[in-house]
Amino acid sequence: MAYYEHKDLEAFGKGELGEMDPELWNKFMSYYGDVFAEGALTTREKNLIALAVAHAVHCPYCIEAYTDASLGSGCSREQLMEAVHVASSITGGAVLAHATQMKKLVDQLEF
Repeated sequence: MAYYEHKDLEAFGKGELGEMDPELWNKFMSYYGDVFAEGALTTREKNLIALAVAHAVHCPYCIEAYTDASLGSGCSREQLMEAVHVASSITGGAVLAHATQMKKLVDQLEF
């Protein structure tokens, strides 16, 4: 059995987690719906952002959901891959930026 299974994503979409705490689930789903509604950003733009974030936080369920949503909102393969590269550059850059902490410590420890 695979740890991440497509049927688990389907269960999430059906609200099965809401059975455990319907009030909080409904609040989350309301917020989630509001966030993805058309606004200053289009649904298409929001889907691409979500796809990039999904990769950055390593969520296979979100990657699946927002790959589908991005394609469904008119994005091309190239646009999806470019969004993933943006996420990669930001996460990679963050790792390198945190190296400043290591450098400060090395500078202190090397007399």
